[in-house]
Amino acid sequence: MCTLVSKYNVAGPRYTSYPTVPYWDQDSFSLKLWKESVHRSFHESNDDEGISVYIHLPFCERMCTFCGCTKRITKNHDVEIPYIRSVLKEFHMYVEVMGKKPTIKQIHLGGGTPTFFSPDHLGFLIEGLFKIAYRSEDIEFSFEGHPNNTTREHLTVLAQYGFNRVCYGVQDYNAQVQKAINRVQPFGNVQKATSIARNEGYTSVGHDIIYGLPFQTQADVRNTIEKTITLLSDRIAFYSYAHVPWMKGNGQRGFKDMDLPTPSEKRKQYELGKKMLLNAGYEEIGMDHFALPSDELTKAKHQGTLHRNFMGYNASKTKLMIGLGVSAIGDSWYGFAQNVKSVEEYQDLIAQNIFPVYRGHILTDEDLVIRHHILNLMCRFETHWTEDRWYFPELPNILEKLIEMQKDGLLTIHTNSIIVTEKGKPYVRNICLPFDLRLQRKKPETKLFSMTV
Repeated sequence: MCTLVSKYNVAGPRYTSYPTVPYWDQDSFSLKLWKESVHRSFHESNDDEGISVYIHLPFCERMCTFCGCTKRITKNHDVEIPYIRSVLKEFHMYVEVMGKKPTIKQIHLGGGTPTFFSPDHLGFLIEGLFKIAYRSEDIEFSFEGHPNNTTREHLTVLAQYGFNRVCYGVQDYNAQVQKAINRVQPFGNVQKATSIARNEGYTSVGHDIIYGLPFQTQADVRNTIEKTITLLSDRIAFYSYAHVPWMKGNGQRGFKDMDLPTPSEKRKQYELGKKMLLNAGYEEIGMDHFALPSDELTKAKHQGTLHRNFMGYNASKTKLMIGLGVSAIGDSWYGFAQNVKSVEEYQDLIAQNIFPVYRGHILTDEDLVIRHHILNLMCRFETHWTEDRWYFPELPNILEKLIEMQKDGLLTIHTNSIIVTEKGKPYVRNICLPFDLRLQRKKPETKLFSMTV
């Protein structure tokens, strides 16, 4: 195991998109092309499919030093309503591009800390969306909750608008680890927040756990997962800590590099956690994700409908995902667009009726084929090219690069397909790397990605 860890512990993307953000072709991107791709995608989709909406709510009262998200640290809650009004105006601008009232199937509130906002203000936000949109009959509405400040009122109000899934950031229960990452929350808070969500009718309550954190040991991982299992969390995201201080400024320099577990220790933490979760009845859904057999993600995995995008793993796919708020990324399937990262700049552009997009990418025909294969590997641990449209000229060269991984037992190469083995699942990011033609053609000269192990 340690030999494989040292061999495959390289920097690589998490593949929530292809091409990955650092490889977007901004020279050929324009706001006009992005809006055309949104209009095209919306009108190619039927009403039953609907659209997805991701809303980035960036405010936090405290800085968590493990976090790599765009956030604004403040205790001034007067920022809530002005920000929400900007988000609703941005959505109205997108509805005008679509040309008619859309049907929303998925909503995800991310952050930052969505529960920084008051329950009434979150209700105002969701109500504002549905003044100019229909609600799908088959909805997936979710939000990221902070166990320390997610109240019954938050859960009740959002449930009234159809929210049925919440994910709590747990990370680790060891006091020293919590202090190092500036995220102190006792087990009792998580237990209470989980119980209230279930009492309010949430059908899926998830927990995020991170391994590879500063000062974290295998005993800490064992303790955290044992506690999590007692709560029977429906979904568990078991993430590798992404140490990327060169990208996130001082936010990830609250501890020294020497305080982090070694790559081999980190892999042992993962193997221990995975074994415990599988023994407890969870199924491995995709990279870093586990769910109970009764959860919609597990059902989607068996039905072959599991999807992955900037909102993570989803039980179903919509062709169009609108990203609202600072730093939010939209996905029209034919293109990506990311908003500006400053709250002030975002609100100023919206006030001028200007889309707050600052970068993006329009996918080429080749991009669409590669995206298909990488999505298959990330969601199904296999891909195939039995149809001519999924074959591409560079494929033989990619298969040559994968032979070494086949010798290491990470995958099997067949005439028209690749299947990732159980041993290879932890290395799925490495398996995707040869398919990433944009990265292969222009290897990064500086650090862009976290390590795969």
